[in-house]
Amino acid sequence: MSGEKESLPAERGAQSPVGKAGEEGLRLASDELLLARWGQSGDPLAFALLFERHRTAAYRVAWRLLGNEADALDAVQEGFIKVLTQWHQFRGQSRFKTWLMRVVSRVALDIGRQRQRHNRCESWSRQADLQSSMHSPREERLDGEELRQQVQTALASLPALQRQALVLYVDGGLTYREIADVQGVSLGTVMSRLFHARRKLRALLARQVPDP
Repeated sequence: MSGEKESLPAERGAQSPVGKAGEEGLRLASDELLLARWGQSGDPLAFALLFERHRTAAYRVAWRLLGNEADALDAVQEGFIKVLTQWHQFRGQSRFKTWLMRVVSRVALDIGRQRQRHNRCESWSRQADLQSSMHSPREERLDGEELRQQVQTALASLPALQRQALVLYVDGGLTYREIADVQGVSLGTVMSRLFHARRKLRALLARQVPDP
């Protein structure tokens, strides 16, 4: 996104008050304890460790929802900043990762609605999982890169909530119950959204693959 971005704690040059032994202890701490430490003392190391643990999954979710590296990086940064500034809203009723993925995916969907960019392609980081859910003999006629492009194009055409559910499951690594928590719906609704998303992807890919 345009404009100057607020820096994450690890980029501010602040020094963590913990020594080497304390740092090792923090590295073994749970996400929830790290978040509490950040909220209580502003320890930049605590937040840096949270960022280190979850930035890759957060980026995968944002990229898959946006199809654009710059927008995805914006979404990840804005998502982590929201978590940083709104840490007190975490109630411990779900995992920290679930809460973070909710924040990042909502930011990404907002950016997508504003910019309407859905058709840029890159590799599907967990291709095997998705391919197993929509595999058909016709897809074997595509090479790997072309298939990834077809998947991204088809994914971008799904309804937003179905796309979000599928991305959180495949790229975010969330369970059905965690996705239900993120989307604020029942487990059955998540199952339905994932079922219809896979079915639509199979149909879309079948139309995009030319006959031999």
